[in-house]
Amino acid sequence: MTRIAVALGLAGFVAVASAQAAELPDSIRQAGVLRLTINATYAPMAYRDPATNELVGLDVDLAREIARRLGVKIVWSETPFAELIPSLATKRADFIISGITDRASRRETADFIDYLTTGPQFFVMTESAPKRAIELCGQKVGTTRSTSFPAEIEKWSKANCEAAGKPAVQYVPGENSIDVRNQLKQGRIDAAVQGSETLPYAQQQEVEKYRVVGEPFSSGYQGIMFRKDDAALREVVTETLAAMISDGAYKIILEKWGLGMHAVAKPMMNAAIQ
Repeated sequence: MTRIAVALGLAGFVAVASAQAAELPDSIRQAGVLRLTINATYAPMAYRDPATNELVGLDVDLAREIARRLGVKIVWSETPFAELIPSLATKRADFIISGITDRASRRETADFIDYLTTGPQFFVMTESAPKRAIELCGQKVGTTRSTSFPAEIEKWSKANCEAAGKPAVQYVPGENSIDVRNQLKQGRIDAAVQGSETLPYAQQQEVEKYRVVGEPFSSGYQGIMFRKDDAALREVVTETLAAMISDGAYKIILEKWGLGMHAVAKPMMNAAIQ
């Protein structure tokens, strides 16, 4: 057993009573499993370890610790990012924890319990010329098509490029973050956008390959996504996450993945303003 596992176990022991204040829905309790759908292309949130092909990441660790405290196992399924929300709506997934951003436009049929700060950030190849974000006006910028980032890029371009009489950013869609980085390496785009929580990992994995340009150009939260009619499940998971924050297990997991600076003080429901 690793030191991290031991620390999580000790932290979890003191939180069991509070985590059980709310009750799991009968269907989940009787089955003894949570069915979770994940997109494993967004390191370090969720991805396949290249050496072992094991499903790993911050979201994976958080979900497993939540499930352990609730006394259930996880049955994972993988899907493209664009299919995450449909998998929740069709009840293939009990909830979604997979690098998904809380947005007002996504709350018509779902609620978010926000657990991590995030924000889109430009990056380029290290040898590329742009040093400031404003130099990307008129350039081809790629990002994952099914995320909130295309709208964020358009909003930034209107405020910073078009408002100053400069040409608009040319948005280029990608299937996922891996595809977008490949487009960047192949010279098909000039810059790219990913969440600020993912770029340090990409830079560590491909040393001296990428360079961030400027600070994140908006701020928000990643959230655990629940169907609106699943209030009982939402509440028990929220209480469990709050206990993990209180007893330090949450901090241990975030620091394991180098994301301690993205921590929140408590779970928040539908807290993002965008």
